Amino acid sequence: MREQFTTVMKEAMKAGDKRRLATVRLIQAALKDKDIEARGAGKTVSDDDILALLQKMVKSRQESADIYAKAGRPELETQEREEIAIINEFLPKQLGEDEVKAAIAVAISETGATSMKDMGKVVGALKAKYTGQLDFAKASALVKGMLGG
Repeated sequence: MREQFTTVMKEAMKAGDKRRLATVRLIQAALKDKDIEARGAGKTVSDDDILALLQKMVKSRQESADIYAKAGRPELETQEREEIAIINEFLPKQLGEDEVKAAIAVAISETGATSMKDMGKVVGALKAKYTGQLDFAKASALVKGMLGG
């Protein structure tokens, strides 16, 4: 994934795409921070960690865009939405709601979950298979509903 960021950054420089260039630089800066943090703990940053970082960046920008929309700042909202679109290019395709429900049903059957006590097992199984492909906040709510919580 790191090579992909570098390639996209070079392409953006050549094309003169300032928004894309700035966004990729933000991603690389956040990744460098994550590397430093991991090095201090004696770990390395995996592709799953990078996907989680990108998802966190998207979520942060969505919250900011919503705030800007409510505050009547359409130019800032547009900027945040453009950054979201660029970051999403690096994330795997998100699962649709029906696909998420099917994945949850499979995870429930695989883990043998029967009650709310087993919710952690189900979410853990989902994270192992679908990191970067679904919003775990929404998925957790669906798991809760399917387990009768």
